[in-house]
Amino acid sequence: MPAVVWLIAGFALIAAEVLTGGFVLIMLGVGALVAAGFAALGAGIPWEIAAFAATSLALTTLARPVLKRRLHTAHVPTNVDALVGDKAIVVHTVDAHGGKIKLRGELWSARAFDETEVLEPGRAVTVMNISGATAVVLGEP
Repeated sequence: MPAVVWLIAGFALIAAEVLTGGFVLIMLGVGALVAAGFAALGAGIPWEIAAFAATSLALTTLARPVLKRRLHTAHVPTNVDALVGDKAIVVHTVDAHGGKIKLRGELWSARAFDETEVLEPGRAVTVMNISGATAVVLGEP
């Protein structure tokens, strides 16, 4: 009977991990499954608790940091967020009201970040942000 209790606890903890994603409950769940194995082999309650504690502690301190590092990588900007900071070339005069730039080989509508600035064709600019389908740019010094 204790093996069934450990099995239920183990699977419940592993299932609960799906909701949290912190890699703690799964470690405790695996510890409970190991304790269920000890119980199935006829070990006493102290051995089951020791197996649960040792397995859970070892997995939490050794495996969890490795898993977190491997699965939680740094955020990589995509779509328009990836364009911020890119360099572009002015194709048609850009001012506070509009213009055109060539960004990553494509023509984009653009407007000046500094409303008093007028950027002439051929000038290098930096994309400060994307507003809708318009790049907001700042002239390079």
